[in-house]
Amino acid sequence: MDLSILYEDEDLLVCRKPAGVAVQTKKLGQADMESLLKNYRAARGEQPYIGVVHRLDQPVEGVMVFAKTKEAAAALGRQIMAKLADKCYYALVDGAPEKKWGTLVDYLVRDGRTNTSSVAECGTKDAKRAELSYEVIEQKNGRAVLKIRLETGRHHQIRVQLAHAGMPIVGDRKYNFKENITPSGEGLCLCSYRIGFRHPKSHKNLAFEIDKPYHLS
Repeated sequence: MDLSILYEDEDLLVCRKPAGVAVQTKKLGQADMESLLKNYRAARGEQPYIGVVHRLDQPVEGVMVFAKTKEAAAALGRQIMAKLADKCYYALVDGAPEKKWGTLVDYLVRDGRTNTSSVAECGTKDAKRAELSYEVIEQKNGRAVLKIRLETGRHHQIRVQLAHAGMPIVGDRKYNFKENITPSGEGLCLCSYRIGFRHPKSHKNLAFEIDKPYHLS
């Protein structure tokens, strides 16, 4: 598998994760980003350390940053935990919101047995606040392309919140009931198109984007 590397220096790597590839996995014989990048570094005679500082679900395509040193991993990890890193997404959804811009706030509960999350009432045990903002980029024939910015980072947050709001993501077999009735054949139409962060050593603000992958014809 060819690696799509957008930027690299002595401290970090920024690359485009393909849909269907895990960030990390313990499954034998299955490629994952961590292993691919370790092999990439080893092939160049470098110490094959790769620090995973954030994640994307396996079906989700998108831009990711990985650390090449433990010091960079710690610094980037602190930015992720403090919500200082800027992460934005595109989603193709069934349905569309009434307003072109908006914010969704819900409380999510994760079920580890089924690897799913669901919306619950505020105050429910183990429920965590989830917030995202969206903008409608295109809208046609009952579908819309949304630009999404995460304010919190919860399990399956975008997928759950959009489905709960009546606009589930196209190709989402877990949260879009239409996909269980008449599968579209499309993969999960969710892409992390932008990541911005401060360089762990130079402290320079960096941002990387990929082109919008979804268009309504």
